[in-house]
Formats: sequence, C-alpha cells, structure tokens
Amino acid sequence: MLPDAANRATPETGAATARRRAAYASHAAGLFTIIFGLTIGVTGDSIPLAYQYAPLAASVVVLGLPHGAVDHLVLPRSRGRPVTSRALAAVGGCYLAIGGAYAALWFVAPAVSFALFILLTLVHWGQGDVYALCELTDVSYLETPAHKGLALVVRGGLPMLVPLVAFPDQYAFVAGTLVGLFDPGAAAALEGAFRPTVRYAVAVGFGALIAATLALGYRRTDALEPWLIDAGETLGLTAFFAAVPPILAIGLYFTGWHSVRHIVRTLLIDDAAVAALADGDARGAIGRFARDAAPLTAGSLVVFAALAVAVPRTPATVPDAAALYLVGVAVLTLPHVVVVSLLDLEQGLWTAR
Repeated sequence: MLPDAANRATPETGAATARRRAAYASHAAGLFTIIFGLTIGVTGDSIPLAYQYAPLAASVVVLGLPHGAVDHLVLPRSRGRPVTSRALAAVGGCYLAIGGAYAALWFVAPAVSFALFILLTLVHWGQGDVYALCELTDVSYLETPAHKGLALVVRGGLPMLVPLVAFPDQYAFVAGTLVGLFDPGAAAALEGAFRPTVRYAVAVGFGALIAATLALGYRRTDALEPWLIDAGETLGLTAFFAAVPPILAIGLYFTGWHSVRHIVRTLLIDDAAVAALADGDARGAIGRFARDAAPLTAGSLVVFAALAVAVPRTPATVPDAAALYLVGVAVLTLPHVVVVSLLDLEQGLWTAR
C-alpha cells in the first residue's frame, strides 16, 4: 500500500471528521450568538427600533432565508439518490399547495394565522434543536419520542415563550404589525395572550418544564459533558431571550442559531460537502451550499413581492416591511417544516434508541 493511500481517511473516518467539525462550528456560532446578544442586550432599550431589525433584514440573504432554499435537494441526498425532476416537482408542489393555502389564510383570518405562525415556529425551531442534540451534541438520554418531544417544546418554546413573559409590549407590537397588514382591528383577538395572569402562568409552567426536562436528562445521561452542553445552551438561551429585546433577539437567533444548525445538517447529507469538510475546506463546503441555495433564495423574493402587492395595507415603515417579511417567512416555513419532518423520518430521528 502506498504511504499516501495508507494515510488517506476512509469514508467513515472522513464522515466522522466532517461531522465533528460541523458540530464544532454550530456550537461556536450558537455560543457567539448568546454572548453577543447578551452583551448588547443590556443596552437594548437604547438601540433605535429600526436598528433592532437589522439582523432580521440581513437574514434575507445571510443564512436565514437561504437555509430553507435547498429543500428540493435534501431528501434525495439523504437517500443517496440523484435529484430528479420528479423530486423537484414534489417539493415544488408542496410549497405551492401548502404555502399557498397558508398565504390565503392570512387574508381571511390574520390573527389565527399569527397564532399558527408562533406554534409552527415553536415546533420547527424545537425540531432543529432536537436534531442538533442527538446528532451534533451526542446526548444519550433522548431515547424515546416522548423525551424528544419534551426537548422540542423546551427548545422551541424558549424563543417563542420567554419574550412573551419578558417583553409583552414588544411582543404585542410585533403581533399587531403582522396582523395589521391585513386587518388592523383583528389584533384585538390576541390581547388576552398578553395579560399578566397568562404571562405568569406561562412563566411558571414553562419554567417548571425546563427544570423537569433538564433534571430528567441528568438522571438518564451516561456522559456528563453532553448534558452540560444541553443545560448550558438551555439556560443561556433563557437568559438571552429574557434580556435581549425580542425583535433583535429573534433576528440574531434565526440567523446565528437555527439557520446555522440546519445548514450544517444539509451539508452533512451532501457527499461533496462532507468531503470538503473532512479535508478542512470549510469555504468549499459553504460555497457549495451557497450555490445550491441561491436560485430558490432569489425565487423566494417573488413571494415577498407578491405579498407586498396583495396585502390590503401597503407597508410604509420599517416595522411594516419587517412584518411583510415575517409573513412571507411564515408562508415558506409551513412547507419547509413538511420537508424537514420527512427528513427526520428518513434519518430515524424520532425512533426510539
């Protein structure tokens, strides 16, 4: 055997190296997001509202919107199959049918659509962190679908529920801007969610769920380090969303946490990206993702343009424009969740260990 052949990594070793490097990158990005957010969070009230929207605006082209723009590739790649016109048509049909129906619902029942958006985001962001815990953090205690479901509710609930408790006025403002694009009076239906008694119940109930889930993980773990990462991330995100104004916090989290982790997941099912990561060529792997995501990222802008024309109230301010963007993200998120759920099934994420 030639010396260079002997030293060359086997496919298994290469995949393990790529996974380790990708996991390190995702954890580093998450840690940076929390530290950066908490650092500026103490002065968050003094940051002009328009500037708080900056990370959300950047997510149009940086990580946020592109992270779902490879949905047409992930299922074939996860199965080790070529991308066919039939697969493309299936994903396109999913987006057109499901996304189109949800877009129509915003015009008919905007308050219901906003509540659905919150629930949908909770599920999807929790879903992404369950993957990260199992595959990137190597936790041993998420053995059953029920325990994974608890982790999903906790991780997805942090960005959706903690700001409701800590920043009810800003939360209500965001709800009002989204719903107000379609029917300014409809936001009144959401006022009950911001009452002190509701927020108190959420704080106590969700706080108890966080404590119970971490305690259960500690009891069942057979390795302390993954549990410490889980607990550190959970408590760090709790502090993050309790201290950082929600508009700023969601923009930072969407780009620096959720999108990074999903992009890492897509890279690890792409053989060419895995080979690049194993060789230490992170730029090559990221460049490949960027090329794959560019067409549908650009295509998504058509959705936003169509919404801008169709909404009854023309966006005239920065909050209105951000609200329009979030409605567009909501419309794209529902079919994206369908694709990611199929990917979960393909990879056996929710099967008992």
